[in-house]
Order: sequence, then structure tokens, then C-alpha cells
Amino acid sequence: GSLIRPEATGYGAVYFGAAMLGVDRDDYQGKRCLVSGSGNVAQYTIEKLIALGATVVSASDSGGFIYDADGIDRKKLEWIQELKNVRRGRIAEYVNAFPKATYTATKAGADHNPLWANEADCAFPCATQNEINGTDAANLIGGGVKIVVEGANMPTTPAGIDAFADAGVKYAPGKASNAGGVAVSALEMSQNSLRLSWSREEVDEKLQNIMRSIHDRAREAAESYGFAGNYMHGANIAGFRKVADAMMDQGLV
Repeated sequence: GSLIRPEATGYGAVYFGAAMLGVDRDDYQGKRCLVSGSGNVAQYTIEKLIALGATVVSASDSGGFIYDADGIDRKKLEWIQELKNVRRGRIAEYVNAFPKATYTATKAGADHNPLWANEADCAFPCATQNEINGTDAANLIGGGVKIVVEGANMPTTPAGIDAFADAGVKYAPGKASNAGGVAVSALEMSQNSLRLSWSREEVDEKLQNIMRSIHDRAREAAESYGFAGNYMHGANIAGFRKVADAMMDQGLV
């Protein structure tokens, strides 16, 4: 195994978002962030957002979500980790420990998720597939969201993606923004091959560089083909070109 591997997907999504904000010379300081989920990806997304100065105000599970206007700090995150990783409890218990927060139950199959109706600067869907539909996207847009970064696999429906594009909200598809886990798995293979063991700091720095590179390639590809600012088109084009170039280099085409 490699250090940072459990954290990599969540950390990587946050680093990708940082690169998106950096295009406008902005960062996470003072940003209010909505995060869905409370499992591995969500936990480490919250951890890294806290470290970079953001205020995370939500977490969820299949039963509902908590909203903490004061922000989930390190102590509260540790409580969530103990709840989920050790006791296997439900996120509803959060309000018993931190009564200033609120809990809202949600129903599977509902036409929208009220978690995404809260005002925020950044949104990180880290729970499950298709958790942001067109209505949820409209609510996020109305709530002032500037960037949406997918930590889960395909959490945004096509209607939601179109809504973000039409509104000019920067949207990072999971095929790019949640690549941190795969990236550190590759770093793990490199360490095995070289008979080396990198420190947490070394792996984390390499992960940051990889996520920044993925961001830059997607952004540049989008601009080159007339889709400036559209990270979904950019990620698709950059991915296709990478495979096509490899096939050409190997004489397969």
C-alpha cells in the first residue's frame, strides 16, 4: 500500500477544485462548501477543505443530511469518522452531539434533494450516482454556487450538467476530478517497482501535481476546440486524444 491512498480521491477532488478557482486567482479561503456523503471520499474531501480554509456545512447518508451553519471543524469531522467508520451509525445522530446543526430526512426517488438548496460557493457531490438532477442544479445555481466538483462517480445527471453549462457554473466531471485514487494507486505501483516508500508529504505533493495537470489538460483541450471553460468537453477531448495518440505511436492506426 501507499500512504495517502485512502485519502486520495477526496483530497484529489479538492485539489482539482483549487485549480479551478485558481484560474480566477481565487482559493477556498472563506468559501462555504456543500459536501454530500459521509463515507471515505466525503470524509477526506471535508478534511482537505478544512485544511485549505473552507467552511464545510453539510454531510449526508442514505437517510438524510445534516446542515451545520457554524461549519464542520476537525473535532466534528473526527466525530463523524468515529460514527461512520467504527459505530456504523447514521448521520442523523450528528444533531444529538452538535445541537446547533439541523437534520433533514430525504426520500429515495424524490424529485430533488434539499441538501443542494442551501446557499454555498462550492459543491462536492461525494455520495452516489445521479444525486444532482436538473432541479438540484437549478437550486445550486440559485444559491450562488461557483464550482461543482464530482467526488462520486457520475453524481450529476445530463439535465444537471446542461444547467451548469447554461449558467456558466464551472463543473468538474468525476472522470477528471475524482482521479486522485487511481493516481495514487499508480504511485503505489511506482513505489513497489522502485522498492521505495515515499512519505505522506511526498505522495501528497505528487497528488497535487497530478490533479493540477489533469485540470490543465482538460481546460486547455476545451479551449483548443472552442469549449472554453467546459471541463466535461475538455476531459472527454483530452482523454480521447491521449488514447488516440498512444494508438498512433504504437502503429495501431
